[in-house]
Amino acid sequence: MTADTLGGVWTYAIELISGLAQNGIRVSLATMGAPLSPEQRRQAHMLDIDIHESSYKLEWMEHPWAEVDAAGEWLLGLERTLQPDLVHLNNYAHGNLPWKAPVLVVAHSCVYSWWNAVHRTSPPHEWNEYRRRVASGLHAADAVVAVSRAMLRQLEQWYGLFGTRCVVYNGHHPGSYSPGAKEDFVLSTGRVWDAAKNIKSLDTAAGSIPWPVYVAGETQHPEGGRPAMQSVRLTGQVASADLGQYFGRARIYALPAFYEPFGLSILEAALSGCALVLGDIPSLREIWADAALFVPPADHEALALTINCLIAKRRTCDDLARRAQARAQTLTTSRMVHGYLGVYPQAWTGYKAAREARTSCVS
Repeated sequence: MTADTLGGVWTYAIELISGLAQNGIRVSLATMGAPLSPEQRRQAHMLDIDIHESSYKLEWMEHPWAEVDAAGEWLLGLERTLQPDLVHLNNYAHGNLPWKAPVLVVAHSCVYSWWNAVHRTSPPHEWNEYRRRVASGLHAADAVVAVSRAMLRQLEQWYGLFGTRCVVYNGHHPGSYSPGAKEDFVLSTGRVWDAAKNIKSLDTAAGSIPWPVYVAGETQHPEGGRPAMQSVRLTGQVASADLGQYFGRARIYALPAFYEPFGLSILEAALSGCALVLGDIPSLREIWADAALFVPPADHEALALTINCLIAKRRTCDDLARRAQARAQTLTTSRMVHGYLGVYPQAWTGYKAAREARTSCVS
């Protein structure tokens, strides 16, 4: 399994690997993007994961292709050494490598759908190679999983129709997060530099919100630079144990995202008994339905008004939090693992069909 170390894919991978282990499946994890943090090393050690670490650039970074190609050679070398029964990729560009085992590609997000959501237009021509590589990886994979139906539609829009594809929602162990003694503050989390999270809108709204608004997450962009914030209180990167305490104490969780194909942080907040105020986008409507309040992402006045209404109406806030927690408790690691245990055989079926087709053509 591949995973980058810079965002939610790491959390997803750890949850999935822990669940697969309980079903007798051993995973070797190949990481890219940046060295593991001390917290990530601790998590991997606790689960006794076979880690293969690298710092190769990820396909969404600037000028990555020489390193993406080098990472591909590295991954093929790992396959020769480890001889896995299946290759589970949490990125796209390596889907079309000459793998010996069946290949599953999981779609967590992509630059084209991200760019369209944030900028309301297609990416500039500099991203043409990214699109070509992603499409090639998707079409070569034996099976493709998307983390929401909305994400799957985006893939089909930007990269065309491809073979076996399905949706498996992310999940968490229900006991991973739980409500604590609630306090009067608003919380948001995520990469502050990521325009899709729309922390700037929350920062503008925070000037009209009587409660403190905290934002936990990395502020330094991998390519350099930090966003300027005026009204929210930035905590920086927070260790998972400490972040759980923030979630447990926060009464409201706000993420007015322009783009969020699933949103693990939202799931964590909901498990922690937070009332949810989210960007009104198809993926979040799909997952949270009547368990959250939704605001147009660009409307910071509506965001402030919605949060202030929950502040003024405690019973409404508490009821919304209970609905969010009830929904979150259905999005379990067990459910996610069950989904993948159903998809892995489909990847094998696709792999065998492709081999038989190639053999037939040669004959």
